[in-house]
Amino acid sequence: MTLVSASQLSKSYAGQGQVLNGVDLTITKGSFECVMGASGSGKSTLLHILSGLMSPDAGEVQVDGASLHEMKDRTLSQFRRRRIGLVFQDFNLIPALSVEENVMLPIQLDGRRVDVAELELLLDRLGIFSLRKKSPDQLSGGERQRVAIARALYIRPAIILADEPTGNLDSVAGEALCRLLSELNKDQNCTILMVTHDPRVAAVSDRLHLLRDGRLLEHFETQHSADFVSKTYLEMMGHAPVSESAR
Repeated sequence: MTLVSASQLSKSYAGQGQVLNGVDLTITKGSFECVMGASGSGKSTLLHILSGLMSPDAGEVQVDGASLHEMKDRTLSQFRRRRIGLVFQDFNLIPALSVEENVMLPIQLDGRRVDVAELELLLDRLGIFSLRKKSPDQLSGGERQRVAIARALYIRPAIILADEPTGNLDSVAGEALCRLLSELNKDQNCTILMVTHDPRVAAVSDRLHLLRDGRLLEHFETQHSADFVSKTYLEMMGHAPVSESAR
């Protein structure tokens, strides 16, 4: 079942030219997919358009059967709070709020009741229950990113969109976060689309889309191998012929 469908997305910036050029992308429900490309290739722009945080110059995005470009701002904000879980590289936690208050915030902004038992189960599942009363500045980078993931999951989204989620983490915390995302995808059938420039992170996903010159190349299965992802990335970017195993 198709959960996200993007058609002919284009986006330009003044002084930078065209960043996205006719991008088509389909994300299947329950999948764990990744978009990979060089820094500045437009990965974050694509994710922001898919989330409704940014409008494309042309093209259309549908999430869970709803067309984002047909929504007025207030409706789009409500849809995003209810159906799209966002995880950013810089965590985007509110310093004045505790861990549990940060996680509850989107639900409260939406005027919905907080289920305390469900909240505690989620915090325990992510290994941050004992930190629930702490503020973000008392946490490590890996712990803060787990709080960001808890906030995204607590709304029960149709999809989680993760923008370079390991970018501000050391290698140990980054690997732990990748394992967590993989477990959430498998254990809870959570649909995840992640963008990264790191083949080790991309290899955690099942399917990879490469972004080059504003266009997505044909996707391939990662085989959960960073070496395979690196090799195929170089081949598909034009450094060598693409092997049949990557098609």
